[in-house]
Amino acid sequence: MERLGIAVIGAGYWGPNLVRNLRASDDWHLRAVCDLDLDRAARVVGPPGDVRVTASLDEVLADPAIDAVAIATPARTHHGLALAALAAGKHVLVEKPLADSAEHGLAMIDSAEAGGLVLMADHTYCYTPAVQKIRELIAEGALGDLLFIDSVRINLGLIQPDVDVFWDLAPHDLSIMDFILPGGLAAEAVAAQGSDPLGAGRSCVGYLSMPLARGAMAHVHVNWLSPTKIRRMVIGGTRRTLVWDDLNPQQRVSVFDRGVDLASTSEDPADRTASTISYRLGDTWSPALPEHEALASMVAEFAASIRGGRTARTDGRAALRVLRVLEAATRSLEDAGSLTRVERDEVPRELEGVR
Repeated sequence: MERLGIAVIGAGYWGPNLVRNLRASDDWHLRAVCDLDLDRAARVVGPPGDVRVTASLDEVLADPAIDAVAIATPARTHHGLALAALAAGKHVLVEKPLADSAEHGLAMIDSAEAGGLVLMADHTYCYTPAVQKIRELIAEGALGDLLFIDSVRINLGLIQPDVDVFWDLAPHDLSIMDFILPGGLAAEAVAAQGSDPLGAGRSCVGYLSMPLARGAMAHVHVNWLSPTKIRRMVIGGTRRTLVWDDLNPQQRVSVFDRGVDLASTSEDPADRTASTISYRLGDTWSPALPEHEALASMVAEFAASIRGGRTARTDGRAALRVLRVLEAATRSLEDAGSLTRVERDEVPRELEGVR
């Protein structure tokens, strides 16, 4: 099958990773790298060849050999760049977060849908074998009904000039939750607490709490200031508990047949005093997982969604759900950490329950 033409816009932190994977893909022909810093773009491209280096977005969008663009620039620029690309008839891949506001994200989605184009978010972790296995285990009921999700993403990270730690790191955890939870991330409210101990002008340490369905709860801890790097998610269910440790390649996913059982001895379900508590201490097992780069799967999905004329697995709507939570978290921070409602889009009746 003939390869699709693509250009990468932005040769900074994430752009080189996209360039490397697009070049290695059988689905894509990397035709251009666009960046205002031509020297930086040239270093990313390497020795002169068939990949054009340019500072002109107009030149990229006017090229009929370019079917799609991948945007890897600061979040505040995503909206304008994506709308220009969509108006030029190009499919668009955008690194996280999709936009700097839900309003801008929705405008991008509307433009893509009006033009019959694919708008996809680069929620990279959703394409890791570990997260795909977690989604599968939850879907088949291996964990039972979910009770809690506790996620920690901390490291000594780069303090961003334009976003706080929530907008920088939490999109990873929120996009994973949207991917693995049946029906997506349907949080109705969020409470956020943030701290700026350095005086950087934005939260460098943060905590998100979200009530989920049937009394479950999700918690996300993000931190730019930790000397220790941790990427871990614990998902507790009524049957089993799962631990995902992204930094442990020998055992990324562990499933524990351990937990608490609450059995009522009363005919009145509201009588909690007449309950017995027992603890399960069963086996622990780790599923075998293939090892491959998530970005390679992500760019393959982008091509497949274009060729198939279908919605991408991490499409604009999935990214918008993440943006809605981030915006509610910002409002919660401004209101001293109060539980703040997450705006929700009305879902057409015929699409209810469909992912």
